Amino acid sequence: MHVKNLLSLKGKVILITGGEGLYGSCQLEALAEAEGKVITASPFLENAQNVVNEMKKRGLDVHAKYVDQTDHNSIIKLKAEIKDEFGGLDVFVNNAVARPMKKYRDPLEAFAESMRINATGMFDITREITDLIAERGGGTVVNIASMQGMFGADFSLYEGTEMDSPPDYHFHKGGMIALTKYLARKLAPQKIRVNCISPGGLFSNQPEPFLTRYKNKVPLGRMADRDDIKGVIVFLASDASAYINGENILMDGGLHA
Repeated sequence: MHVKNLLSLKGKVILITGGEGLYGSCQLEALAEAEGKVITASPFLENAQNVVNEMKKRGLDVHAKYVDQTDHNSIIKLKAEIKDEFGGLDVFVNNAVARPMKKYRDPLEAFAESMRINATGMFDITREITDLIAERGGGTVVNIASMQGMFGADFSLYEGTEMDSPPDYHFHKGGMIALTKYLARKLAPQKIRVNCISPGGLFSNQPEPFLTRYKNKVPLGRMADRDDIKGVIVFLASDASAYINGENILMDGGLHA
């Protein structure tokens, strides 16, 4: 097959959770630019619809749906809507994450809320949506983890700022990498491949002390920009990665080389 066809998502129905977010919108755009029919699902439907409306102006085939991944009935409703309106699903990008904790000493209730959304809810939607992909005869899952699920925090980066690296995020992203490997074996008989991307920090106008320290530590001398994840997500969602299963791609500019 020609490499352009291998990388094409034409004819693929794709779901991404949190496609209106900082990293999510980059991925939503990439998947649609590769000619996929892409649905973003979010509890923040108005924000998601605004992002979708802007992309539609460019002729991209994108759609917004509501889901609350802490609510099993909401997930089942989304699953039914995708089947009814789009005929099924080929690709799931498991991207959404809530950030209830801001600091190490935040109340335990914040950690429990993080578990409810980012652990139990994430597993619930993944299990239900991969059932939908199996009905289609197979497909692909791409989990979005983080380098913070692989490495301990470098707290020196945050000195002199209000920023921090809360523990729940490390916990959940590390768990997502492990779950990727589990699902890669569990779902392979249903012809579903499961891989993972662990991005480094995305530039979003962080405080100057943080930016200076971060750039000095990265061999490429910068934070990630909006385009950096686009090629990776399309590669893992497409047939170009047909023999890759259970892998985690670290995308951090060489920070941990």
